[in-house]
Amino acid sequence: MLFAYRLDGPRLERIGVDAPLAEAIWIDLYRPQPEQSARMFSELGIEVPTLEDMEEIEISNRLYREAGKDYMTVILPGSRPDGAQVSGPVTFILTPDRLVTVRHHAPRPFETFPTRADRSSAGCATQQRLFLGLVEEIVARFADLLEGIGRTLDTTAAKVYAGARQALSLDALEESLRSTGREGEALSRVRLGLLSVERMLSVFALWNEDLASDKALRGHVKSMVRDMQALEIHADFLSGRVGLATDTTLGMINLSQNQTVRIVSVVAVLFLPPTLIASIYGMNFDVMPELDWVLGYPMALGLMGLSALASWVYFRWRGWL
Repeated sequence: MLFAYRLDGPRLERIGVDAPLAEAIWIDLYRPQPEQSARMFSELGIEVPTLEDMEEIEISNRLYREAGKDYMTVILPGSRPDGAQVSGPVTFILTPDRLVTVRHHAPRPFETFPTRADRSSAGCATQQRLFLGLVEEIVARFADLLEGIGRTLDTTAAKVYAGARQALSLDALEESLRSTGREGEALSRVRLGLLSVERMLSVFALWNEDLASDKALRGHVKSMVRDMQALEIHADFLSGRVGLATDTTLGMINLSQNQTVRIVSVVAVLFLPPTLIASIYGMNFDVMPELDWVLGYPMALGLMGLSALASWVYFRWRGWL
């Protein structure tokens, strides 16, 4: 799909599908089809990278200049058409006249930014300001994701660290472990996005020398870099919390399983002396005086009961029960 926007005063206005692309200041390509890529080249001379090109990990394939155009690829968290949360490449193509973005998944900032581009601190009067405004939206999304991860960890920790009166069942502990694991995966996607966007901004500032004469734009870049560095520290803190919550939940699961094993072991030991007595009197020997006793059977039952009771009293005395 191809979404094109032009300036309408201080705001962005989406233009029709058949309108000339030269009118657009921002062209957003989502899962572009071959005919759309061909149209971009024929009308604007912009070669749209394929998904395979965007997934290359070499710096030379992710950050490069070609024919006066800046190609910058970052990794952003988003959703696939089936709703699954993934991290995927997004390419920013900055030309002297417009901004072009290419993506094959749906990061949320690309859905929210067009309606509030004029409210960004950089505005959207030029392609550079539009680029910085979109990056600002992405950084704000990173902050929202980290806050959501922190709230989920707070809820999980409150359940896991609850007292004995609110002790979780084994199934609830396993669900808490899965929840912590999901938040850890989300956190890793945010950390990867922060690192790639910070590197992109550094290259953007290096390539665009005219920023040196525009104190406002230069200030926006420095401010966003500082924000991302602060978010990276927050992400490191949350990573420690994820590890602590995982270790604690695993410890609680082990304690719950050990409690079950202890109960089974105690029951087995309680029945061990009665089993020994029953085994002795179940042996088939010709000479066993007790076989002729009238009270032999009650005596055997009494011995088994007393041996089990004695074992239980001993365990209680030692504090094992």
